[in-house]
Amino acid sequence: MIEKTYDAASVEPRIAARWDEADAFKAGRGAREDAEPFSIVIPPPNVTGSLHIGHALNNTLQDILVRHRRMLGQNVLWQPGLDHAGIATQMVVERQLAERGEPGRRDMGREAFVERVWQWKGESGGAILKQLRRLGASCDWSRERFTMDEGLSRAVRKVFAQLYREGLIYKDKRLVNWDPKLRTAISDIEVEQREINGHLWHIRYPVDGARFSLDDPSSFITVATTRPETMLGDSGVAVNPDDERYAALVGRQVRLPLVGRLIPVVADDYADPEAGSGAVKITPAHDFNDYDVGSRNDLAIINVLAPDGTIDIRDNAEFLEGLYPDDGERAVAMFQGLDRFAARAMLVDWLESEGYLAKIEDHVHMVPHGDRGGVPIEPYLTDQWYLDAGTLARPALASVREGRTAFVPKNWEKTYFDWMENIQPWCISRQLWWGHQIPAWYGPDGEIFVAEEEEEAIASALAHYVLNGTITRERAAELAADPQALDGFLSRDEDVLDTWFSSALWPFSTLGWPDETPELKTYYPTSVLVSGFDIIFFWVARMMMMGLHFMKEEPFSTVYMHALVRDKTGAKMSKSKGNVIDPLDLVDEFGADALRFTLAIMAAQGRDVKLDPQRIAGYRNFGTKLWNATRFAEMNGAEHGGELDFGSLQLPLSRWIATELSRAVAETDAALAAFRFNDAAAAIYRFVWNTFCDWYLEFAKPVFAGSDEAAKAETRRVAGTVLDRIFALLHPFMPFMTEELWATTAPAGEGRGELLCHARWPQAGFEDEEAAADINWLVEMVSAIRSVRAEMNVPAGAEAELVAVACDPATAERMLRHEAALKRLARLSSIVQADEAPGQSAQIVVGGGRFALPLAGMIDVDQERTRLRKAAGKARDEVARIDKKLGNERFVANAPEEVVEQEREKRAAYLAEAEALEAALARLDG
Repeated sequence: MIEKTYDAASVEPRIAARWDEADAFKAGRGAREDAEPFSIVIPPPNVTGSLHIGHALNNTLQDILVRHRRMLGQNVLWQPGLDHAGIATQMVVERQLAERGEPGRRDMGREAFVERVWQWKGESGGAILKQLRRLGASCDWSRERFTMDEGLSRAVRKVFAQLYREGLIYKDKRLVNWDPKLRTAISDIEVEQREINGHLWHIRYPVDGARFSLDDPSSFITVATTRPETMLGDSGVAVNPDDERYAALVGRQVRLPLVGRLIPVVADDYADPEAGSGAVKITPAHDFNDYDVGSRNDLAIINVLAPDGTIDIRDNAEFLEGLYPDDGERAVAMFQGLDRFAARAMLVDWLESEGYLAKIEDHVHMVPHGDRGGVPIEPYLTDQWYLDAGTLARPALASVREGRTAFVPKNWEKTYFDWMENIQPWCISRQLWWGHQIPAWYGPDGEIFVAEEEEEAIASALAHYVLNGTITRERAAELAADPQALDGFLSRDEDVLDTWFSSALWPFSTLGWPDETPELKTYYPTSVLVSGFDIIFFWVARMMMMGLHFMKEEPFSTVYMHALVRDKTGAKMSKSKGNVIDPLDLVDEFGADALRFTLAIMAAQGRDVKLDPQRIAGYRNFGTKLWNATRFAEMNGAEHGGELDFGSLQLPLSRWIATELSRAVAETDAALAAFRFNDAAAAIYRFVWNTFCDWYLEFAKPVFAGSDEAAKAETRRVAGTVLDRIFALLHPFMPFMTEELWATTAPAGEGRGELLCHARWPQAGFEDEEAAADINWLVEMVSAIRSVRAEMNVPAGAEAELVAVACDPATAERMLRHEAALKRLARLSSIVQADEAPGQSAQIVVGGGRFALPLAGMIDVDQERTRLRKAAGKARDEVARIDKKLGNERFVANAPEEVVEQEREKRAAYLAEAEALEAALARLDG
């Protein structure tokens, strides 16, 4: 006999250990002979990461798919692994060194620091994978990969070298997002926009040839800027070609205050006549838009910042060109080495003292910050490595357009197209020490040698310099034989690759590429990718590009994009709001199964998940309901583990539940095939809670208590078999409890012979429409009577009469056959037939027949009619009030999205309440 109550805290670790001992999730376990492969690669979490609610949703959905396919007998691989997370990991270790008072990164040197990071990884990294196991993720944990393990590192080097040889990787000087604190380029996804209460400084630039005077507006042009310190690198002023105010100035020059540099006024559509003064200072080296304007108008590119965000203009040829020596020396003396914000304050003070500052306005604007460094990023002109993403994007675009890879929901294809059609070169280098060091070496003249291995690069370099006469063959031989001498001859690029570069290879590098492994042959291309929409550009698209280029085949046929998990009000979770929900806390409180089922049943396509812990408590109750139902069936002799031919069943009740089970299986299969996780979970929920627990077991009670031994035996076999199918059907969603029930209900002395995770998925197909229609009529009738009693406030203990109004012979026969059940379940005193409904009765329609429940003497009908009218009117008033609010354009435009959505949801609830009350009133009025 199973325990009286289910204790997730004790059961879940025990089941997890059982799976581990059995190596239950090894690739191919439980597969039929010659089974079709089904594979998923896990979106590799950061090695520094811990489980957040987005991970919980993402991995729950993957696990549902994987467990389902494994039980269907397919050859399943769910490939786990970790991303080395370049910036995040380096910061963690640097912080640890500082906390312990140990030498910093630059003090200990690159080799020692990288060794220290590997040490940290071995001791503390990857905790998130343990947390995923606690959630029930059924990955093949024996195949765990890491984006910097030796196999993946070899794949990265091969890809880089091949793309370089093909001309698709190259070096260029361009603007990048630069983090002055971390002193590295960062990707767009590592930039977060923060709203800042800042200022807009209006600065007067004197017109060349005119005597600067505050009394003469024609002697200067006023520009507005949020970053006055960058004016040290200004090389132009732009005005709109249609702005008549400045038409006469186009082509002339203005003089940069303090610096004295003469810069042209150019006509460019970028300048907005309605914004600020309509004139825009152009600093091509420190603004992405300015860089484009500068390129169109052939303006000088003057970088005035050092990598750490300080002013760097001493010995800066671009800055000093064209300046009078005194002006240049003054600027250097004032600003060289100052932090950018200290320089801003000093420059503004000087501009004000000299009459160049027209005014300062308060200005709320978005300022990009590095999400790791936490400081404002700088657009920064620097030499970096780039990948020609435009060329690689073309086949990836065609793949989605031609249907070889599909996005679910389909609307995400538009997002994919928009980005891929306008894709820019991908900056793939980072100024870090932790990561894949770029396999490029530089000769004494700056010549670049790219190779997969250092030996190959050395050989290429020596051959090159022998051929061009730089060194003799003898000297080349000496260098090749003396690594110490070679160090001064060749130097390796110090940069590492963007973390996303190695993760772009994930679907094939984790399977052993560049070797032709059996796993690569079997599991590539993978079957489906489950991902969040926020990394379509950074990961999904790049996997498509790399997979098509190197494997000549799409890495997956389907991309399922899940939505965000928000708090119960619909607000995005953030630490600053204090509304972050820790999934591990939820697992501690409710169990992993309850959390998983909640996430699944709320994961409607295209809709964010509004997670309320009370919903999780509700679905924990669902698990308790099944546990208690199983226990009840056990106490009544349910027989598990046997083979049962549904076609041989005799009882209509048995044939009905077998039909409803088959329908639930078919509905679940169809929903999972279409990635409608919420519909699949809802189908199982309805069948388990309503059909089986509420109705089947209720109908079975008289059978268990009766004297018909054949009926008892059949019902015991059916109850046990249907429960076995329920355990299997629910297993992908609630794996721990179902595995425990599967084991606990095994036939005595026989066992199950296999874990539930390897059991066969239930099959649809049995259908007895007549039995199903008959019992479902009974269910509908009892439900309708109960609903009327509740609506009309009929006392719970009162027995009512049911009147069948002008019923046909088939309905009369059905009522007679189910009379005992109707009386017991609907609390009826009698069932009669009549040509007309009695007065003061509530009328219902079931299965095309009309029935009446006389209420005279049971309730005060007039009082109830008044109550219903009043309640319906109140609900309608609430609908009108919300309609007025939603009809206010200012409210809809200015209120947070989640607040507007809450009002719409409240309106729908009040409307449903009003309609239900009005329907009850209509029944009472006949």
